[in-house]
Amino acid sequence: MRADQTIPKQKPRIVIKLSGSLFGLEDTKTLKQFAEFFVRISKICQPIIIAGGGKIARHYISHARSSGADESTLDEIGIEVSRLNAKLLIFALQGMAYPHPPVNLKEVANAADSGLVVVTGGLHPGQSTNATAALIAEKVRASTFLNATDVDAVYDSDPRKNKYAKKFKKIPLKKLRGMLVHQESVAGGYDLMDIVALKVIERSKIKTRILKADIKTLERAIKGSPEGTEITLA
Repeated sequence: MRADQTIPKQKPRIVIKLSGSLFGLEDTKTLKQFAEFFVRISKICQPIIIAGGGKIARHYISHARSSGADESTLDEIGIEVSRLNAKLLIFALQGMAYPHPPVNLKEVANAADSGLVVVTGGLHPGQSTNATAALIAEKVRASTFLNATDVDAVYDSDPRKNKYAKKFKKIPLKKLRGMLVHQESVAGGYDLMDIVALKVIERSKIKTRILKADIKTLERAIKGSPEGTEITLA
């Protein structure tokens, strides 16, 4: 390197857990639109995306459970489906993405070093894709973790069942943990967040938001807008 050359500044890494519901849609336009968005936003950051399993994973898990499969096997089924979802997005990204879903944290880190958009699914049985996303954010030193779900924020009760549910713009991690303490941890049963993910967020002080899996919402959040619910560490 010549003396007058400078090392290019690394783009901030943004970890995005993408709701599995986006992969179960019959139309293919939505996923292509998300791929176009990730290509566009990659000019200002490096997206590292974790695909959820969604209804397809729950379908396979339900069938396997009814046949007597144990929980770790059900987790593995969910992981396989999430990786298939990741491959769909990789294909839609058309060469702008790392060519295959990494299968462990070391591979994720190596893939991130390529500078390409990285898309993966679940990694280990017993971990939700939320926990996986938090661990990846920790591993790659992401500036932000965005948990893009099928609801627009954290509420004090299910807004789909209670029209008076209170929406939180910010929520302390300890309070959210208390709300989740009775959440089931069976395969396919994870929702907004889980205890393992919160522990990782807490120990590494990862800036985290829960928000709607919507392109405009994600773009505003990446550019600094206070979308959804911010998890605070205080």
